[in-house]
Amino acid sequence: MNDDTSTTGSGFESASWLLRDREFVRLCASTLSDNKTALFDALATARIDTVEVTFNGYADSGQVDEAVIAGEGADADLRLVNIEIARVERGSPAVVHETLSAKDAIEKLVYDLLQQTYAGWEINQGAYGDFLFDVGDRTVTLNFNERIETSEYTQHVF
Repeated sequence: MNDDTSTTGSGFESASWLLRDREFVRLCASTLSDNKTALFDALATARIDTVEVTFNGYADSGQVDEAVIAGEGADADLRLVNIEIARVERGSPAVVHETLSAKDAIEKLVYDLLQQTYAGWEINQGAYGDFLFDVGDRTVTLNFNERIETSEYTQHVF
């Protein structure tokens, strides 16, 4: 007796999802270089050497904390410096260009890089860390700490 009552097609096509994900990763990589150039040029003009941005997430919520600016222009108001960055939203093949203050652009880049590198960084016990934007080296370094809840079971029968 063959009683197969399962339905064909769960509505999820892994091959299609993988193709869309690869395209998302490709688009993100293609925008990063131009975004870094625009940001680092603006920071260099403002005589800023580094920007360190901390983040913290847990319990399904996450936020970017205050930025610490170093260099001769450390007192610069990054809200007054505008730059254009390109962003990619997951599930959309379009690259969107936005003109933002350098402060907002840094925050968007931090959130985007976190989502692209560690999707779900804010879920459960979450994660914390910092991004260092080094203008001289033109690098963005992510220091990432994932919180992990563990349990260890031991049984003794005597």
